[in-house]
Amino acid sequence: MSRPLNIGMIGYGFMGRAHSNAYRQVSQFFPREYRPVLKACCARNEDKIKAFAQNWGYESYETDWHKLIARDDIDLIDIGSPNNTHLEIVLEATKRGKMILCEKPLAMNVAEAEQMVAAVEKAGRPNMVWFNYRRVPAISLAKQVVDEGRIGRPFHYRALYLQDWTISEDVPQGGAALWRLDVDVAGSGVTGDLLAHSIDTAEWLNGPIQRVVAATETFVKQRMHQGTGKVEPVGIDDACMFLALFANGSMGTFESTRYARGRKNFNTFELNGDKGSVYFDLEDPQYLQYFKYADPKTGQKIESHLTGWQKVHVTNPEHPYMNRWWVPGCTIGYEHTFINALADFLEGLETGKPTQPDFRSGLRTQKVCDAVLASAKTGQWLDIK
Repeated sequence: MSRPLNIGMIGYGFMGRAHSNAYRQVSQFFPREYRPVLKACCARNEDKIKAFAQNWGYESYETDWHKLIARDDIDLIDIGSPNNTHLEIVLEATKRGKMILCEKPLAMNVAEAEQMVAAVEKAGRPNMVWFNYRRVPAISLAKQVVDEGRIGRPFHYRALYLQDWTISEDVPQGGAALWRLDVDVAGSGVTGDLLAHSIDTAEWLNGPIQRVVAATETFVKQRMHQGTGKVEPVGIDDACMFLALFANGSMGTFESTRYARGRKNFNTFELNGDKGSVYFDLEDPQYLQYFKYADPKTGQKIESHLTGWQKVHVTNPEHPYMNRWWVPGCTIGYEHTFINALADFLEGLETGKPTQPDFRSGLRTQKVCDAVLASAKTGQWLDIK
């Protein structure tokens, strides 16, 4: 018989919907000891959070997150609110002994992230950061390919994360929908929002980044602020590119922008080694491209007339997560990555093995992001401590 896990969801936007869907769906596809219960959700706007609660099936709602955390009938706090709220919520939730799931980036900066890690580790409560792209089956398969030695010695890692939704100068900053353009709320622009994903994936696949040198640009210097009604300076980075040196000796290039006309959510990576390569494109997520140059067991080169890129359709039951979904050839989507992540978290509650990425892993990504932003100000190479 399953045990209820009472969820307290903070936030009702894009991530609030994605997470709520995961809580509703996970038990239907992944048999786990714990069964999420949509106990309460929270946001300041009562009309909107009431409608959100009714739509998703939450039993109740709050307009003050302090009251939500104080409730004895809440086991887990899910933070889907803007970045500048994460620290205070985490510190309060740990005092109340709650489990915590938090959207990325973990914090506004390293100093905040370190406080959050110290708090959850002192409390000894389960925690996770929603870096959901790890749970794309094709990306998980790439991790398996790397771990099986099929890439061999890595030489190059390159990542792109391109969008185009802020090109117009008429797009304002601030407010419920556009807080990611407000540096006081978001902390940074594409570095924390998009490249945090790229960095987490890169270090998961290819190990720690040791050094970076970066450049950023803000193309639109001023925007109307929806909170003040005034035209104010834009403090976030619209675009970022950086070079990286990994601990394993490989080199990396990373680029992200919201000014790539025609690119909506173009998130790609390629890893090249002496025995093979992998390539992934989030806009074609059911495929992993793999180039096999040499047999990882024998080191022998594949016959020349058989070498070439393979486009693996990641829908078979032997592929990561797919044995819980549909028959071979049927694909899954973006929303399923959150369900897969939640299933792993619930499994971790059963086994006692912390689910990754946890807050300490999120801190690691924050350190790289902060180093990238600091390097962009000086143009100098910086070490990641």
